[in-house]
Amino acid sequence: MRTGRLRSIRQLYLLLSVPLLVLFVFSYLPMIGLIIAFQDYNIFKGFFGSKWAGLAVFKEIFRMPSFWAALRNTFLLNGLNLAVGFPAPIILALMLNEVRGKGIKRTFQSTMYLPHFLSWAIIGSLAVELLADNTGLVNVFIKSHGGKIIPFLSERWRWLFTYQGIWIWQNAGWGTIIYLSSLTAINPELYEAAEVDGAGRWRKIWSITLPGISSTMVVLLILQVGRIVNISFEQPYIMGNDLVRDFADVISTFVYRMGILSARYNVGAAAGLFQSVVGLFFLLTANTVARKLTDTGIW
Repeated sequence: MRTGRLRSIRQLYLLLSVPLLVLFVFSYLPMIGLIIAFQDYNIFKGFFGSKWAGLAVFKEIFRMPSFWAALRNTFLLNGLNLAVGFPAPIILALMLNEVRGKGIKRTFQSTMYLPHFLSWAIIGSLAVELLADNTGLVNVFIKSHGGKIIPFLSERWRWLFTYQGIWIWQNAGWGTIIYLSSLTAINPELYEAAEVDGAGRWRKIWSITLPGISSTMVVLLILQVGRIVNISFEQPYIMGNDLVRDFADVISTFVYRMGILSARYNVGAAAGLFQSVVGLFFLLTANTVARKLTDTGIW
């Protein structure tokens, strides 16, 4: 029996070794390249031939106004995602939880979850085709009915809210599924007892439902706070343009512009490393605060 158990454990470790190897090769091994953030890097001399520069590259990017503007925009977009995008799936999950028809409930779940499978390259392209000033289907329809063009993608504040709305549309369904899964773990007898005591729908939501999913809420909040300085490249790059660059230029596009377009690889690496360190700080801080306040965390 002991031999069989050891064989089973060995098989599990063997199964686990494949994703761990992939994680090591694609996530940890490339970290060796971060050394160029501390070098006066020359692509022809490589890691070992380039001169050591210490923190000079970081001092350089900290003197760049464009870096601080990109950092501000990253905080702005992710801050809005946190303020609006975090409660959105909670509200949707609570609403779906009140739906009694299983067919309707499944239809809504599938409809909300579908955008999560679409890449931002597709979503951004659809947004541009629909919302462009002169050629977008929405503005073409508005003009055909005598209305004025709405600058969804060319006026800064309208672009900001358009971007935020599309982000929620893509991501809210994923969070909703997670919360609905947590709701199934709540003991139905609690609702029955509350109903016997005369509790209304809002009282049951406030006293039973929300406390029942509080641990899930805390974990997802910690993870989202940890990503406060991380934003994917595709989202602002595809939907952004020169007219809204004041909001659309973020850390990831700054790294692309410096590291790829300008071939200043050490500057791009330094900005990316700074982004990762700040993100780790927010993650650790959020987890520590959550542990002290709710005794719930990701570790």
